[in-house]
Amino acid sequence: MLGVWDLTQAPTPAYIINEEMLRLNLSTIDDIRQRAEVSIIVALKANATWPLFRLLADHSSGATASSLAEAKLVNEYMGIKCHTYAPVYVEEEIDEILALSSHITFNSLSQYERYGARAHSLGVSCGLRVNPEHSTVATDLYNPCVPQSRLGVLSEDLASWPEGVEGLHFHSLCESRPEDLASTLDAVERRFGRFFDKLRWINFGGGHLVTHHDYDRDSVVEILRSFKARYPHLEVILEPGSAFTWDSGVLVARVEDIVTNGGRNTLMLNVSFACHMPDCLEMPYKPNIVGMHDPKGEENEWWMGGNSCLAGDMLGAWATDDGHKPQIGERVIFRDMIHYTMVKTTMFNGVSHPQIVLYTSEGEYRVLRRYDYNDYKQRMG
Repeated sequence: MLGVWDLTQAPTPAYIINEEMLRLNLSTIDDIRQRAEVSIIVALKANATWPLFRLLADHSSGATASSLAEAKLVNEYMGIKCHTYAPVYVEEEIDEILALSSHITFNSLSQYERYGARAHSLGVSCGLRVNPEHSTVATDLYNPCVPQSRLGVLSEDLASWPEGVEGLHFHSLCESRPEDLASTLDAVERRFGRFFDKLRWINFGGGHLVTHHDYDRDSVVEILRSFKARYPHLEVILEPGSAFTWDSGVLVARVEDIVTNGGRNTLMLNVSFACHMPDCLEMPYKPNIVGMHDPKGEENEWWMGGNSCLAGDMLGAWATDDGHKPQIGERVIFRDMIHYTMVKTTMFNGVSHPQIVLYTSEGEYRVLRRYDYNDYKQRMG
């Protein structure tokens, strides 16, 4: 579909979501949740573009939030309470978070001990995140199960299951395949299966890239149905982030200059890797560009340079498919830039920016700028 999409007149710089491509993903998710009879909910941490929420709500079983801002967005634009998980909750926000949540997962026993009673008093179903100590994720930055991880409770620290906790939550996948889920489930059952009879629901977390073109959907349906057959009393929940908007849009950039230094050709763009595609530098990973590929042999190489002053705001190298020399004014189309990329350029996870405060010569703290939910909302749609 991308091959017939005319982007020559598209605005730039711009993230552009293709509705048809998005709907293809949603039909795939519908197929899996219906055949496997599981709940698949939207994870806002991957995409929080609220003008799309009504469409997403029609093709999901709810939404999951990782912060107060995300919970507010779900409530305002989906009209539902959310499943909430955050690595840590703070006293100033917990009551409002609970009021907006149907389920809440705690990252530690101490957080449950601190806030669990309040959740119960409001009828919010409580869960505990566990660490299965197993992951097939190769990049440590994205691996919640690295040794000494701060995420989830270890089996060795659970002599018994906490009273009042109805759900178990694990998350150890990232853009993973069915075989990764199968091996993870085996680890979860071995380490925590002794508690399953005390649960009402189990959340398999995210990272299930079910909309990727080579994902074996029949296999994941079989894995899910098999698990449900073993534990028919459990509601099974998946909360993929990337899958809903995988390869459903692009970032349109433009060449503003061409710099050649030391034999390297760099296309200077009107976008920035540091500001607009931070995952490319954090992970790092090299995105696909329409009409370009990894250089082979003696092909001319072109690097991409961002428009920020950071020396490392660049990535490469690519070669053009038809061998032409890029020109100033030419568009550069980065594929698959809708999930995570957009939220990471604003307030990732809905985590608010710190206040800006001046400590005056009189010894007073003067707040110059305070960020709130409206700042987040305005950046998301």
